[in-house]
Amino acid sequence: MRLAVPALGALLAEPLFLLADTAMVGHLGASALAGLALASPVLQTAIGLMIFLAYATTPAVARLRGAGDERAAVSAGIDGLWLAAGIGVVLALLGWWSSRAVVDAFGPPADVAEQASRYLVISMIGLPAMLLVFAAAGLLRGLHDTRTPLVVAAAGFALNAAMNAVLIYGAGWGIAGSAAGTALAQWGMVAAYLWVIAGHARRVGASARPRPLGVLAGARLGWWLFLRTASLRAAILLVTYVATALGPDELAAFQVAMTLYTLAAFAMDALAIAAQVLVGDRLGAGDAAGARHVVRRCLAWGVGSGVVIGVLLAALASVIGPAFTSSAEVAALIAPAVLVLAATAPLGGVVFVLDGVLMGAGDGRYLAWTGLLNLGVCVLCSLAVLRFSPGGAAGVAWTMAAFAGGLLGARALTLGLRARGSAWMVLGATR
Repeated sequence: MRLAVPALGALLAEPLFLLADTAMVGHLGASALAGLALASPVLQTAIGLMIFLAYATTPAVARLRGAGDERAAVSAGIDGLWLAAGIGVVLALLGWWSSRAVVDAFGPPADVAEQASRYLVISMIGLPAMLLVFAAAGLLRGLHDTRTPLVVAAAGFALNAAMNAVLIYGAGWGIAGSAAGTALAQWGMVAAYLWVIAGHARRVGASARPRPLGVLAGARLGWWLFLRTASLRAAILLVTYVATALGPDELAAFQVAMTLYTLAAFAMDALAIAAQVLVGDRLGAGDAAGARHVVRRCLAWGVGSGVVIGVLLAALASVIGPAFTSSAEVAALIAPAVLVLAATAPLGGVVFVLDGVLMGAGDGRYLAWTGLLNLGVCVLCSLAVLRFSPGGAAGVAWTMAAFAGGLLGARALTLGLRARGSAWMVLGATR
């Protein structure tokens, strides 16, 4: 819990950024909110695909720390930072060049497309910073430090909210101010992380220069996690396409529901972070029994957390809509989807913990291949929603059920089967 509780606060920073953006942009009108609803999953897909920069770095650093080689642990984390910087620059250039074409592929109305592409183009400025934040947080978590990411994330959220308020309303930039404020906040977080990591490097005598073999090792380790994440992001893009086909009001309402899903997911992922760190640490130290104990304890907390989150969402379902949009039509569509999300929250607690366990063990190959099976289930559910095309609140609710119900159910089955066995438990400093 000393790892999980601070990790919770740090993990909440990203969805809180999106919540602040959604609330502020929502009061600019339905077209601006729908534009954010379209741009956000595209941007989050580019960012989310790179989450391996944290999820591969954390267990690698934790294993080396558990094996007693802290200098090698810090060096592995620094290699992850260089990998993040290189990937971030390339993705930012590609995103700047292709933003409008990507938005147009969803077939939105012209006013929504204009808002979405404007948000995406400006957001590319902060994309490398977002990836560096992933890698830096992964390094510190592997060293059993989840408090520093909490402090940095809290400061980043406060800066993001202030900058957005000034740029959206004060400067009159509209949705462009939201993107610019978030980018500035992310670069501020990078500066803070680099200062802290430089101190660790001096303490253990690790070099700040990139090690080509170390960077390549991080890329190989992260490849399977990249594929695993790609299947999850494909599912999010798929249900966003379904919501777009239902209509702009339905898309705007779905954006609010998905923002809440992201918030709940990151909250439960705090236990997954603890599982990653402790499983990697115990396997690095050769303690298989200790790793099993971590799994059992984190699963108990995961289910309990899911129940609490579900109850809170259900209790607030009727008041969430007006808090996020001034459009009465959009607000009326939100509550049923939130209730679906509430019902699936306990299952999410199981899924996120087991996902963290297998990532902590470096079992990325299994996560990648079963991710394709899980995506197939989500595709079938989404096609059913498209086939019957329910409109209004029912359409938003069924779209959320296809994602939160179908995908989580499939993931619970594939992750549970793996965790029951012992193939994922490889002992030693490296897998």
